[in-house]
Amino acid sequence: MHFPTGEHTILPVTQTVTAPAKAPANPPSAGVVKAVTRRLQPLDTWLNPYGWLAAISIGLLAFIVRIVGLAHPPELIFDEVYYADDANDMLTHGVEWDAKNETAGYVVHPPLGKWLIALGIKAFGYNSVGWRISAAIFGCIAVIMLVRIANRLFGSVVLAAAAGLLLTFDGMHFVLSRTALLDIFVLFFVLATFGALVLDRDQRRRRWAAFIEAGGDPGARGRASRPPIAVPWWRIVAALMLGCGVSVKWSVLAFLPAALILVFWWEIALRRTAGARRPILDAFLDEILWVFACFALILIVYTASWSGWFLTDDGYFRQYTSNVIDNWIHYHEQAYSFHSTLTSGHPYESDVRAWLFLWRPVAFYFSKNVTCGAADCSAEILLVGNPVLWWSFLPALAATVWFGIARRDWRAGAILVFAGFALVPWLAFLERTSFFFYAAPALPFMILAVVYVLGCLMTPPPGAPKDENRLLYGTVFAGFFVLMVALSFVYFYPIWTGEALTTEAWNRRMLLGNRWI
Repeated sequence: MHFPTGEHTILPVTQTVTAPAKAPANPPSAGVVKAVTRRLQPLDTWLNPYGWLAAISIGLLAFIVRIVGLAHPPELIFDEVYYADDANDMLTHGVEWDAKNETAGYVVHPPLGKWLIALGIKAFGYNSVGWRISAAIFGCIAVIMLVRIANRLFGSVVLAAAAGLLLTFDGMHFVLSRTALLDIFVLFFVLATFGALVLDRDQRRRRWAAFIEAGGDPGARGRASRPPIAVPWWRIVAALMLGCGVSVKWSVLAFLPAALILVFWWEIALRRTAGARRPILDAFLDEILWVFACFALILIVYTASWSGWFLTDDGYFRQYTSNVIDNWIHYHEQAYSFHSTLTSGHPYESDVRAWLFLWRPVAFYFSKNVTCGAADCSAEILLVGNPVLWWSFLPALAATVWFGIARRDWRAGAILVFAGFALVPWLAFLERTSFFFYAAPALPFMILAVVYVLGCLMTPPPGAPKDENRLLYGTVFAGFFVLMVALSFVYFYPIWTGEALTTEAWNRRMLLGNRWI
């Protein structure tokens, strides 16, 4: 097993930023310029062929295990009865439709997720493959993205592969990738937003490094103290991805403050590292207009996702008054009222405090009318995370906090910010009816926390001497953990795919008894 060395170690020292005490009074010396530019240069993993090989190979593995048996069961299951039907209607009417009453259907989620499901139906027809294939594709691309993001964060193909395999072998991701629900698209766009922000950080740091190498003085005053204005393309991509996420579910709005925190935190840290006189004020003044531009992009993307409603006359509330904008706003008011007052009971509801414990998963499908070679058989699709993986999340998040503070590591903070905004806001909605799959966008960041901790167990703190025994024992433990997650995936595979089992074998997989039934 080969681990990168130098700047590309598993947890590179160069990724931790320590701010200089004061900005230099005079133009920096050649030695200072070299030191600062070295610290500003991000990891360059983009052209590493092994990183891409790992991402594509694991993505292909994820696709194979998700596509096999995708058509089973052939009928609509759980909320597919809403979303697959809506997606099919949108191909015909441009909007959701109530076929029973031959009028527009009232729905409370934005259209984009259903349009994505509709793409599969358009390609394969209105059948179980057609309405599920988009979820499978987006789920597999999310696996590839996670491998690439982990490779960039940790500078290790081994840790990046571990992240991809953990997502591939998770039950929640697996089931959502094989079901026509909206939440796999939410996960995809939130993860894409995070990845684009990390690339934006790299782009900005390279610009500042080039500016200083060319003789620029960050300690000067005025416009001459920073690089020329340039479009932050990756930040714009992040805004587009966030806009797409909001266009699937409003809950993605929770990640808007998370994105803002990362942007300003990284911009301030960048200017401190470069030696700017007023890093906080300069970061605010330099970036605020770009932030407002990104807000506008999010709104444009969101509005565009409603094009079917705007361009037809059949949408719900479309003819409520003579003013189309007023009608659209009224639609949103009614949808918000629904979401904010939804407290009706459901046998599979669970709030955020139960999610990491797998306290109440969701049965998507159950049938006794199956054959398994025994008198009593059962088949189920249970939306539940891989227990070996999910029950490691709480200690991993706690250890990420510990290692992040001890090592002053920006990566730990970035992971925790997105994981936190995926979970903590739901504490304000404990009275609302909610379900385990609402935790989907938190999943890739909790996996990154696990992998980050595994990397820290392998490597000493920055500046400490190398420890070959620590690397060996940490690598063995990491490999053992991934193997246990894979074996757990094999064991629970039947209850994630609706495979016919003897009821005795099915019961053995209900680890928490009635809480899983």
